[in-house]
Amino acid sequence: MNKIKTFYTPKQVCTKMSSSFSKSPHKPMLLMKKIKDGGYENFDIVDDFKPIKKSDFYIAHTKEYVNNVYNKTGNYNSNGLPWSKELVNSLTYTTGSLLAAKRHAIQNPGELCFAPISGMHHARPDSGVGFCTFSGQVISAIKIYKEFGLSGAYLDLDGHFGNSIEDSYEFNPLLEKAIPRGCNINPRGHNISYLEDFKSKLNDLENMILNDKVHYVVFAHGADSHDEDDLGGQLNTECWIKAAEIFSNWVNTVSAKLGKPLPVVLCLFGGYRRDDYNFVLDLHLESLLTCSKTIGSVPETTLLLNKQN
Repeated sequence: MNKIKTFYTPKQVCTKMSSSFSKSPHKPMLLMKKIKDGGYENFDIVDDFKPIKKSDFYIAHTKEYVNNVYNKTGNYNSNGLPWSKELVNSLTYTTGSLLAAKRHAIQNPGELCFAPISGMHHARPDSGVGFCTFSGQVISAIKIYKEFGLSGAYLDLDGHFGNSIEDSYEFNPLLEKAIPRGCNINPRGHNISYLEDFKSKLNDLENMILNDKVHYVVFAHGADSHDEDDLGGQLNTECWIKAAEIFSNWVNTVSAKLGKPLPVVLCLFGGYRRDDYNFVLDLHLESLLTCSKTIGSVPETTLLLNKQN
């Protein structure tokens, strides 16, 4: 298996979640413990990345809402999570993790990158929604566009539509360039129809990549799209894992056509099981290992030949 450059620090975790239905703020630590206990050596951890600043949240959110979250005022709890200073601090590191993973993937496209994060894709410019406080997707994408002039796409296979990107186009017009319209991909359907819809959307995205309109992708394989999740239900186990296989093989195909590796970042996103949270963690791990096993398996000679042509 290929190494997975993993941008993780305990500082991106909030442990004060005993009264919350969602374990998303605690999930990175639980998953990283499972990886360590399982002896998986292909996760290369990077823990010295910087958090974003409070002012960076203004890229995707009103100052009033950001201040409410920081000061525990107004609609500070619109995310549905119990407030704590630890939670607020962790949010600077979750977006920092995603930003660092994107930056590394762009600068080292041959390395598969992983930001163990969730709790982003429902946040709106003026409020949190559905266990999501701030839109790290929007913030990191715009910062990457400003730094590199590159555009990205999100393959959001969470069980729920990721509205954060769509809701932010009017708030920050630069998002049109950072994540072009149509590049917030949320497949529809159940099992086979879901996978066919995913393939169709990947085909459209491939054309955008080959036409130099999109330069990197983020694969957010939410476990709540599994039909045994408490809040989801689109895919059985076979089809859920198949989605990761489809994505991984697609990355290799696109990389071969480009003549160079396509920069890829993996994320976690949702997943809810009151009775057996290990089921959620096992799904995430299986997806990560599937991507690690497959992505990058394109022979270097194929990349070079296509690049020359």
